[in-house]
Amino acid sequence: MKTDLARILSVSGQRGLFLYLAQARNGAIAEALSDKKRTCFDMKARITTLADIAIYTSEGEMKLKDVFLKLQEVLGDADAPSSKASSDELKSLFLKAIPDYDSERFYVSHMKKVVDWYNELKNYASLDFVDENEAETEEEKTEE
Repeated sequence: MKTDLARILSVSGQRGLFLYLAQARNGAIAEALSDKKRTCFDMKARITTLADIAIYTSEGEMKLKDVFLKLQEVLGDADAPSSKASSDELKSLFLKAIPDYDSERFYVSHMKKVVDWYNELKNYASLDFVDENEAETEEEKTEE
């Protein structure tokens, strides 16, 4: 099954990723990818979809979906290094995958989040992503 990054959420202060399920009266209902526990996040929660995140490169910005695909090319079937790995190991991985990342604006702390998200998607969802055209078509079908 393909993963729609527009429905995968990162919530500030919460560990892991969540799948958006529905709109609630005062927030959003989501399910943790790792343990399938459902949670209702209120409107105060800082929620970001992974489709809205990009990293800085010398050419501009690169969508997170493309970053994951580049990491997958480099790593193959292996997991990404843990976020507890040394900063040199993380920098080395990103230099192989995205040689033109902007080291002035894309920090090791960002790399740690990206490898955590990569591993979580790889283990609990799929690294086969829905492209934007497919997602729009699916939304149109559900609205009819």
